[in-house]
Amino acid sequence: MKSIFKAAMVSSVAAMSLGLAACDSAAENQMEDEATAIDEAAEAQADNMEAAGASEAAVEAVEEQGEETKDAMEEQADNMDAAPE
Repeated sequence: MKSIFKAAMVSSVAAMSLGLAACDSAAENQMEDEATAIDEAAEAQADNMEAAGASEAAVEAVEEQGEETKDAMEEQADNMDAAPE
């Protein structure tokens, strides 16, 4: 579980760094796509955990973390075009 979150966080940091360098709509879209992929990976992991008999609290925590990461990345992506160059 930790390795997926580490990979997601590394990917998000890389996407944010690239996005800040570009500051254009293509970068914003790329970051939003990355955010969606992270959320979908967390949902898949939660589904696998649930199938394996993990507690409801653990499953919800994974889903919530994915959603929070996605929301934060999308908010940052939305602010990319609003930031002065």
